[in-house]
Amino acid sequence: MNNKRIKRIFLLILLPWFITTCNQPEKNTIKETPTAGNIKIAVDEAYQLMIDAEKYTFESLYENAIINPIYKPEVEAFDLFFKDSVRLIVTNRKMTDQEEQFLHAKKIYPKTTKIAYDALVFITNNNNKDSVLLQQQIQDIFSGKSTKWNQINPKSSLNNITVVFDHNKSCNTRYIQEKFNIKNDFPSNCYSVKSNEEVINFVEKNKNAIGIISVNWISDKDDTISHAFLKKIKIMSIGDETNTDGTGNYYKPYQGYIADGTYPFIREVYIINRETFTGLGTGFVNFVAGEKGQRILLKTGLVPATMPIRLVQIKN
Repeated sequence: MNNKRIKRIFLLILLPWFITTCNQPEKNTIKETPTAGNIKIAVDEAYQLMIDAEKYTFESLYENAIINPIYKPEVEAFDLFFKDSVRLIVTNRKMTDQEEQFLHAKKIYPKTTKIAYDALVFITNNNNKDSVLLQQQIQDIFSGKSTKWNQINPKSSLNNITVVFDHNKSCNTRYIQEKFNIKNDFPSNCYSVKSNEEVINFVEKNKNAIGIISVNWISDKDDTISHAFLKKIKIMSIGDETNTDGTGNYYKPYQGYIADGTYPFIREVYIINRETFTGLGTGFVNFVAGEKGQRILLKTGLVPATMPIRLVQIKN
């Protein structure tokens, strides 16, 4: 009897401790808010450097926030988005009506936020003496009409033109198809690799190549990656159709020419959010579209979409 009483007393003493311990949340569990939590987002690989910069600053400001970007070609990024594997997608196209209806049927009403203006960049080997292209010449290359460099410039000593994309499912590939209304496959001299970085490396080693990348990969001169890439390749200037005599205006994808619409290969960048509550995804979108996030976009070579900018013309 004495032993039973001792056990009962011991259990009564420990009972409050058990109740308190069981009701305590795990130390590693963080309630999700717009500035706290852990989420995955899908990002077209064209915008990797930009999102890396946004993620770094956002997580520095909010120590309980973890953003996990998954960098994929556009088609694969949208697959993750519609399978509910990620909450956000960063891309340069809006959803189609059919895609929106697919989500609406699941009681999901995504919000699309335009965050920036981007440009498609044409790059060549440093040993290529040609540094300018007309829009019509670019179209002739993608239609298969022009396959040799001497068709672009009769004085060129280079041979066959080789065109290289970052991926056959990327936003860059789709943009060219839509820009020039290409219904069939690209010509046989067009190839794809696996990333914008691989495009740059390919062009560096192949003097006949033209590469197609997003401007943010070579625009941030303070970024060691961008700075290294700029030494490897040459950025081509694009002229309008009045430049048939070799004179006139040619434009590089500088931010001023993107902002005023002068550069001819411009596109919009969006974040699409499918959250059904105000969570970390919403907080990250608000940050990128806000003042700090837009300043980061400006630094990476893109043009902010939600903040006013001022263009200054400097004359010699």
